[in-house]
Amino acid sequence: MRGCCPDVVWSGRWGVGSKAYGLPVTKRSPVRRAVLRRLTAAVGVGYFLGTFPTADIVARRIGGTDVDLRHAGTGNPGAANALNVLGARAGAAIMAGDVAKGALACAAGGVIAGPAGAHLAGTASVTGHCYPIWTGFSGGGKGVATSVGQCLATFPAYFPIDVAVAAATASNPKWKQRAFTATLISSACWVLGAVVWWATGWRNLWGPKPSALLPLAAATTSAMIAQRFLDAGPPPIMAAADAPKPDTQAAESTKTLVGSR
Repeated sequence: MRGCCPDVVWSGRWGVGSKAYGLPVTKRSPVRRAVLRRLTAAVGVGYFLGTFPTADIVARRIGGTDVDLRHAGTGNPGAANALNVLGARAGAAIMAGDVAKGALACAAGGVIAGPAGAHLAGTASVTGHCYPIWTGFSGGGKGVATSVGQCLATFPAYFPIDVAVAAATASNPKWKQRAFTATLISSACWVLGAVVWWATGWRNLWGPKPSALLPLAAATTSAMIAQRFLDAGPPPIMAAADAPKPDTQAAESTKTLVGSR
């Protein structure tokens, strides 16, 4: 096919073009422009799904209008902080909502633009969670739970390993006190696993066929999460060490488990 069509740009290796739509992407072709429009739309949909304010909605329903997780506890609008401030019910609800929006973004991106759209929308949803336009691109979460949804949708074959890594770090008291380090280790395993699946072509269950976009999306998301941790300063557990709450230990475990991606 490649040799007989010199004017055709085949980009199935990246999950774009022939593999995504069953069509070649020709130079200066309307098809190529259509593909780019679909990919752009996938990114946009993924980003705006990521901005859905799960933490704000749950905090208002459970804690009332006076509770703002950005100004309570560790200041992070995420599941672990909600667990400390509002209790297990709020923490679980926010975690489930953030994971769901990451997975939903990937599913929507896949419908719009195929496998490449799924990967791009997943990373875009984490971007939206971390840097929501509604709050001036600030005040977002760290993106860990949303990235769990991204992994579940685009890399389901690795997900059990992801959970195992998270469980191993959660069971070690030393790692429970180092949320940032545990997240970096888990992120590195995610990216490495993506490289292995892409290189070997192993089956990916219900996820897209492994392509170069799998490790690229994982690495981009992981870098964004790491930057959010650095922007926040010392890990929340360390910052709250002088004022422990009854649910602190449970919150640490939640942070590590969610930190799997």
